[in-house]
Amino acid sequence: MAVLRIDPFPSQDELNVLWAEAWRSPAPRNFSNVLSRSLVHIGAYADERLVGFVNVAWDGGIHAFVLDTCVDPGMRRQGIATRMVMKASNVARERGATWMHVDFQPHLISFYRTCGFRHTEAGLMKLK
Repeated sequence: MAVLRIDPFPSQDELNVLWAEAWRSPAPRNFSNVLSRSLVHIGAYADERLVGFVNVAWDGGIHAFVLDTCVDPGMRRQGIATRMVMKASNVARERGATWMHVDFQPHLISFYRTCGFRHTEAGLMKLK
């Protein structure tokens, strides 16, 4: 079973390996700016290997935003993502967030409902 860690600050290499597997994205990213703006991030580890990650950004007030929920494809369907999002929600609440927002693709509706999210008519605009 994967162990969850609060704010583990994984290395760039760890995150990029997970990213390449989970998102099928071979282009390395720099996560330093992302993690420095997090209200909380959760890492899931199996045998000290990063197998899951979720980041919660925030506006510095009461709104938090779930970003980048991912799990290594070989570790999916074990409840890791659900546990990470739930843990992130609890920590975000403890740290002052009142509202948690998430954008997702339609095939993830069931997953995010299981995590406690409800549909809203929020707008979304792609800038690039």
